[in-house]
Amino acid sequence: MRTEAHDLMPESVMKQIPVLYATQDQEDTTVWVKYFTPDSSWTWYVTEFDPRDRLCFGLVFGHETELGYFSLDELETTKGPLGLQIERDLHFREQPLSKVRSLHQ
Repeated sequence: MRTEAHDLMPESVMKQIPVLYATQDQEDTTVWVKYFTPDSSWTWYVTEFDPRDRLCFGLVFGHETELGYFSLDELETTKGPLGLQIERDLHFREQPLSKVRSLHQ
């Protein structure tokens, strides 16, 4: 069953996110979106997005915590260990990357 949380990049959210490399010189960029697997500990935080290639840049919290690129297409087709889809956190509000990092230390 597809829900609002499974719509990972609705137009209203996409319009807010800077394009790739637009914030690379900012000391503490903004995190706009949070994705997570409800049946594991992986979390993705988006700071930039390329709508043409559907490529995100941001903080990934999984086996390690690191900044990097990840594909929205892959997130949409990936399932967790119990077969659950990745979801967009509907309650997440944009915040500085430093604040998000502190949650995972």
